[in-house]
Amino acid sequence: MSISPFFRHLRSAYQSEMEDLTFDSDGRDVLRQRLADKRKEISFLLQMMELCPEMVAVIFHQGFRFQQPAQMDQLLGLEADELPDWGGLAEGIEMTPWASELAQAVLKAPGGEWFLTVAAALEYMAGKPAAAPAMQDDSEESDDAGANEDADHQEDFDADEDGDERASKEAGADWLVEQGFDRKD
Repeated sequence: MSISPFFRHLRSAYQSEMEDLTFDSDGRDVLRQRLADKRKEISFLLQMMELCPEMVAVIFHQGFRFQQPAQMDQLLGLEADELPDWGGLAEGIEMTPWASELAQAVLKAPGGEWFLTVAAALEYMAGKPAAAPAMQDDSEESDDAGANEDADHQEDFDADEDGDERASKEAGADWLVEQGFDRKD
């Protein structure tokens, strides 16, 4: 699986947004409450869909069930201007009732179809296990080259995640220094 620079960048930003929403200053898990609050602000969030899709996409956290993972894997290799219409993609995605209700509001806004495609891709990446087993053929003979290619793509995916995590931590440390805090070594 190949991930485009567009989705690599958004994946890192989406993960950071989810981390920010998860715990309060006392370390309590408040994700469910914060997501519920964000979902109530849908009319305001619609204004941010194009500029900061990762900040809005979190409202769909755990709202999608992916029926066609191969289609989603292919989607992750596309750039922002190459994304398919939501109508074609939606056939392979089951939505929870609350997510479907939010999606109806999003679809009424300009750029709503593009945004739902992006939100689905981000949620798919967030739920994708870090290490997927190599796919095997149904035939007696397995395609070793294909299995090796799958493993290489998984290594690329893992390396991208490690690099994104490292860059995110460095950016956070730099920001803290700018705010007057000492750098942690």
